[in-house]
Amino acid sequence: MDCADAEYVAGKLGHSFADRGLFRTALTHRSFGVPNNERLEFLGDGILDFVIADALYRRFPDLPEGDLSRLRANLVRQDTLHQLALTLSIGDFLRLGEGELKSGGAQRPSILADALEALFGAVYLDAGFLAAQAVIERLYAPLLEGLKPGQFQKDAKTRLQEWLQGRKRALPRYHVIEASGAAHEQRFEVACEIENPSLKTVGHGSSRRIAEQVVAEMALKELNA
Repeated sequence: MDCADAEYVAGKLGHSFADRGLFRTALTHRSFGVPNNERLEFLGDGILDFVIADALYRRFPDLPEGDLSRLRANLVRQDTLHQLALTLSIGDFLRLGEGELKSGGAQRPSILADALEALFGAVYLDAGFLAAQAVIERLYAPLLEGLKPGQFQKDAKTRLQEWLQGRKRALPRYHVIEASGAAHEQRFEVACEIENPSLKTVGHGSSRRIAEQVVAEMALKELNA
């Protein structure tokens, strides 16, 4: 990775690294070798959680803990990090092993999300907490500004459960129909079955958890149609 690469990503990130080694390690997947970004990702994950919690606490002084927790979970989840990583073009500069390169690792959401968290950790080690906080708040500013009280959304499985419980009906049953693909890129086909009214939805996701959320959302749309 040359200096031009570093300046491009650092410029989009809003931080110029004094220690280029930290920047390089943050963009090095374990498939490439050692050192890699796993420890930095661990550090960045903790910093991100705190910064987002602090931002939400200050932005919404009257919001209860449960709503704050749901908002934070949505903001720090893999899908959100993946989208932010795409805006930084992180995939163009990742250092990946040959196998990951051939299998499309540079576009894989989990790898991109982890690399972004590793960059947060790297900024912290390079320049301290305030620098990491500034980077995170700058990246998240459009998302934070778009949040409005009263628009907090529980996840689909929770909403489906509450819909059924509110009508004194049996809870849904989820089961995996099929899991396919290699271990690092599995695809799950999952069904959600409801007794009353009789309803079955089937959907797919890159993990069982994601697929269950997909079919729960489908069921809610059917029930509310």
